[in-house]
Amino acid sequence: MEDGVGLSQANCRAKGGSPGFKVAILGAAGGIGQPLAMLMKMNPLVSVLHLYDVANTPGVTADISHMDTGAVVRGFLGPQQLEDALTGMDLVIIPAGVPRKPGMTRDDLFNINAGIVKTLCEGIAKCCPKAIVNIISNPVNSTVPIAAEVFKMAGTFDPRRLLGVTMLDVVRANTFVAEVLGLDPREVDVPVVGGHAGVTILPLLSQIKPPCSFTPAETEYLTSRIQNGGTEVVEAKAGAGSATLSMAYAAVKFADACLHGLRGDASIVECAFVSSQACVTELPFFASRVRLGRNGVEEIYPLGPLNEYERSGLEKAKKELATRALKPSRDIRISLELKQVVNGSTGEFMVEMKVFDSIQVGSLGLRLMGFNEITKMLMMEEEPKNESKNYGEEWAKCYTYFMIQVQAEKEVD
Repeated sequence: MEDGVGLSQANCRAKGGSPGFKVAILGAAGGIGQPLAMLMKMNPLVSVLHLYDVANTPGVTADISHMDTGAVVRGFLGPQQLEDALTGMDLVIIPAGVPRKPGMTRDDLFNINAGIVKTLCEGIAKCCPKAIVNIISNPVNSTVPIAAEVFKMAGTFDPRRLLGVTMLDVVRANTFVAEVLGLDPREVDVPVVGGHAGVTILPLLSQIKPPCSFTPAETEYLTSRIQNGGTEVVEAKAGAGSATLSMAYAAVKFADACLHGLRGDASIVECAFVSSQACVTELPFFASRVRLGRNGVEEIYPLGPLNEYERSGLEKAKKELATRALKPSRDIRISLELKQVVNGSTGEFMVEMKVFDSIQVGSLGLRLMGFNEITKMLMMEEEPKNESKNYGEEWAKCYTYFMIQVQAEKEVD
């Protein structure tokens, strides 16, 4: 070999080993992220696989990169490498965040995961605004509206390209129904609509394929078990984690459907938590059967005929979604507008915004510019001075809904 010429992981197959799509996993070193990354490495539609996390990605990347499949794997560590991880991606999958533990509801996860999803979506809006985005981070009923508000504020929101992953509800429904019927789960298809938590999860057992009927007792048993499948796993693991392996399987199944849609394959129909339409429900987001294509969601299907039990369940799901899913969307919108107001020059600081109302208590991690100005505005309760826009109404809302604690602790690059 001539002097100055050599081989390294950095320059070998730098353009990718096979034709296909570029996929990024944000939160790739976590309990869901690792098996998800492994399974995506096995997908023949993936040519480049980017693995991002705030810790441990070098080891995960080295491990998975040794698999003899076509996708080239690259790892990215920490916020300073987030933009590199996202540039040019066709599909972004977000399992990042803390898992649910015994006694926790999905709403409890909002405290941490909302801020994580917000930061990652800001990176997506900047580096790959046309990518299909699959949100796994719980609570999906809240994190998807938050992602939507981030994209709206960035001017990149495309409702067709933002999908909350509810595939695990479908996977569980297929499995549990197959057990009752004595069938292979791969032969069963149960539409699951609504949301991705508790009573918002509504399996439409009357629309099952192959067609069959259930007794009232079977319907109640199956619906309850499908709705509480996550709790079943959390309790069985006894503090050691939540549903990670089945979630990774479901996420890969849904991601594969998205990639087939991007490729232009016909009749790719799955359930997902998406921006709703009047033909489905009056809610802004709702899990529905959707047809996937080159632009993400190409068509949202109506709910179809429901029996009395399902109509009752639908009303419960809508009521819960109306109180749980909409408030985070409002809160993140106000906080993002507040971020636009503040333009200081003293560097970035972390602001913890606590949300207090009759529905939930949460916290959002926000990054605002200008500590001195923030302190004046928030601690001395001064209204933002900005002649170009009247922020009085939004400012009043901030003080109505939020108590803000400023931490004068500079972020470390």
